[in-house]
Amino acid sequence: MSKQAPTLEDVAREAGVSRATVSRVVNGVRNVDPAIQELVCRAIEQTGYAPNRAARSLVTRRAETVALVVSGAGDAPDDSQEAFAARIFADPFFGRVVAGVIGFLRPRSMHPVLMFAESAEDRREVLTYLRQGRADGALVVSTHAHDPLPALLAEAELPTVLFARPAHPVPLSYVDLDHRDGGRLAAEHLLARGCRRPATVAGPLAVGASQERLAGFRDTLARNGHPYTPVVEGGFTFDSGVTAMTRLLAEQPDVDGVFAANDLMAQGACQVLREHGRRVPDDVAVIGFDDSGIAPACHPPLTTIRQPVERMAAHMARLLDEHVRRERAEPTSVIFDPELVVRDSA
Repeated sequence: MSKQAPTLEDVAREAGVSRATVSRVVNGVRNVDPAIQELVCRAIEQTGYAPNRAARSLVTRRAETVALVVSGAGDAPDDSQEAFAARIFADPFFGRVVAGVIGFLRPRSMHPVLMFAESAEDRREVLTYLRQGRADGALVVSTHAHDPLPALLAEAELPTVLFARPAHPVPLSYVDLDHRDGGRLAAEHLLARGCRRPATVAGPLAVGASQERLAGFRDTLARNGHPYTPVVEGGFTFDSGVTAMTRLLAEQPDVDGVFAANDLMAQGACQVLREHGRRVPDDVAVIGFDDSGIAPACHPPLTTIRQPVERMAAHMARLLDEHVRRERAEPTSVIFDPELVVRDSA
């Protein structure tokens, strides 16, 4: 005969508390003494008790699932939907977002459902999914300034938190980085190294973060006597970094410092410089942005502007949880500070 599954009573007996106390911990009631909560969690682990999610949902009226939505702005055909997903998975930034979200959700027995919204039909599907209560709310990573999804979610009054400030104001909470300050840090470091002909590989200029990083870089250079900054727009990919750096060298052969708006493009820039016989950083200093796993593995290891993506994503999930629990009624914003990480490339 199979062993009977552990019950709430088994956990209560192991922890030395009442069944009601165990139930409150399992159902996420927050006014439980932390010491008792830890005691119950230890007893759950020791007994192997697994809460019945269906029964728990009846008590909490929550799906215990959140939609992690990666959203664009197009009305893409089916074949380009696959390309959109492939591009997302190839970018280490999104993996870091997922890691941060899961790091917050997992201890709370909550689960993310990954959804893509690159077409009008996709957006309708996201709205329907949330309206049906299949997820408690949405965490949205938008890849385009003209993405209509945030406004649709706000209009539908569905619990939503955004990663990055929306280009068009909507009454939704968001987390973001001071990207302009990141551009400032990059410019100051290149100037401190003695660079006299700096240039930049910008991110897609339809993205607000790219605009802010470029503005911070340009403004700081202008304040230090550099009225003109050569700019080539990239696409946040390795290949776009290769293309942009090739163009920069053709148009500005005397460039001696490059700020790339993410680490993938900086890695591509470093490769082009090596292929053209330029030493990094002796001939051309290179700075990236994000401090992703690529940065220390780059050749040479990449000086970069750190964006604490995992912490930002975890805080995004925390804000959504507070909205769902009705502990936070009004939208809020949380802005994180960038940090210069000096390695060998600049």
